[in-house]
Formats: sequence, C-alpha cells, structure tokens
Amino acid sequence: MKRRVFAALLGSAALNGPIALAQVASRVPRIAVLDWESPGTERVAPLRRGLRELGYVEGESIHVEYRFAEGRAERAAALAEEIVRSGVDVIVALTTPAARAVQRATSTIAIVVASADPVGAGLVTNLSRPGGNLTGASTMMTDLESKRMELLREVLPGARRLAYLGSAPDPATPNFLREAQEAAARIGAHVEPALVDNPGEIDAALTRLAGRRVEAVIVQPLFTLTTIASGRVAELAARHGLPAIASFAHFPRSGGLLSFGPSTEFGAHAAAKYVDRILKGAKPGDLPIEQPATFELVLNLKTAKALGIPIPQVVLLRADELIE
Repeated sequence: MKRRVFAALLGSAALNGPIALAQVASRVPRIAVLDWESPGTERVAPLRRGLRELGYVEGESIHVEYRFAEGRAERAAALAEEIVRSGVDVIVALTTPAARAVQRATSTIAIVVASADPVGAGLVTNLSRPGGNLTGASTMMTDLESKRMELLREVLPGARRLAYLGSAPDPATPNFLREAQEAAARIGAHVEPALVDNPGEIDAALTRLAGRRVEAVIVQPLFTLTTIASGRVAELAARHGLPAIASFAHFPRSGGLLSFGPSTEFGAHAAAKYVDRILKGAKPGDLPIEQPATFELVLNLKTAKALGIPIPQVVLLRADELIE
C-alpha cells in the first residue's frame, strides 16, 4: 500500500474510532499462486509448509488463492491476467512458463518464481540482483544437463544416439536442449530434439524415437513435476523400451530409470521465504535469487533390470536412494 493512500486511510480510520483503526492495522495480505500443473496438494504443499514455518496461517494471517494452468500456455496467460486484475499483494509462479505468463501480465505486482533457469529464460538478467518486480528460486536445471549426460555415459557407456524430450512452449527449452547437445558432443554422442506442445503428445514422440533406435532419452523437468506426471512418462518410456533420465526423484520413484537434480520441494519451499520478505517491505528486485546447495541421485534398480542395464558399482555407491 502506498504511503499516501495508507495515510488517508489511517486518517479516516482515526475519525471513525478504534474499530476502524483495528481494521486497517489487521489487513490480511493476499497472495496468488499460479502453478503449471493440474490441481492437487503435491505441488503447493512445500509452499504451504514454508508459510506455516514462518508463522502464517492461511485464512487468518494470510489469504492464498491457487490457480492451475493444467499444462496449457493459453490457460496460464488467462489465469495470469485474472490474478493481476484481482489486485493481490504477491504472485507466486511455479515453473518457468507460469513465471513468463505472470511477468507478461504485470510489471508492478511482486512476483516470486520457482524456475529452472530464470536468466536463460529471460525472466531476469542477474541472479544476485534481479531488478524489476521478480525474484525467487532457480533450480539450476539447465546447468545440470552436463552432469546428467555424464551419468548416462556411465550407465550406458555405448550409447551414442540420444534424444531430448522437451516442451515446445517452455521458454527454457532452447537452453535445455543446447546444454544437452553440447554435453553430448563432448562424449561423442548426438542428441535429437523431440519437442511436444503438451503431455498428450509424449507417447507419439517416444514411438517415433523408438523407431529411430534412440538409445536413451533425457526428459525435461516440466514433464516430471508430480508423481502422476512422472508415472505417466515412466510408463510410456518402459513401453517403448527406452532408458530415460529426469531431474526430479518423482521419476525413478514412479518407475523411471534415474534422476539427478535438487529436491522436488526446493523451489516451492524457498518461495515462502521470499513472500515473507516482500510482505515485510523488501523489494523483489533487491532480493538475490536462491539456488540449491544439494542434489539427489536416485536410481530405480527394478527398472534397470527390466531394461537389461547393469548399473556400475561406482554409480550405486554415489546414489542417494536406490529403489528395488
């Protein structure tokens, strides 16, 4: 609330007595959450827990509205416009395409993001001082493509024909693909892009890749955000006999071969801290974007056995979780 408006309200409240003063002082902040996925508690639970840890009680000391894009760019854009019209204090955008939709809708309302690559996707120009009205957490996903490529080389040392299953609407996709292709070139492999507009096209894409005798698939994080989404991709990869590596532990826990990346809860949980600081007066553009400090390697040994892939002992020893 701007100082002049607040002063006017305060003066009006003083004239109307202590009850009006209490109403001004006890105004409950409103935030809106735009998630790329479908409705469900799994994605927003870390954010809600983070707010509780900071002393916020939904419906009492903070009001939170949730919107879900259900994996559709046009729906994300419409919801972002709706959120901006509602006049909330802070917007939380989970995933890069959700963040892009919100950023296009407002340059004034504070935005907190959980994004795979906020700099590469053009959301900000600098992690330490993002500027503008946007801050939040980077999951460093594009930076980790070279590490995931190294793991594929160790698990499948002879694989040379690889594919990248990516989202055409995601603004982070070109950077993901470039990092994967450059990492593959360093080990003498080739990465073929397989971009789809929505998850409903993944089966057809994997069918084409299997027909071209692709030996392994790297899955963009956007397709494994939840247990349900991960299970769907893992099932399709298994049906086509394709070893697949993803970023989040949801994937191997749901039947995929392996994953390497930050905790599945990192971005959403970190967002709560930014909401708190902004509500207490901090400017989003002055808050450095947070990056994860730890990463998880998770392997599904049952899937490896079904695919006929012996996992090297050195990889088994490095794993944070083995699923049997």
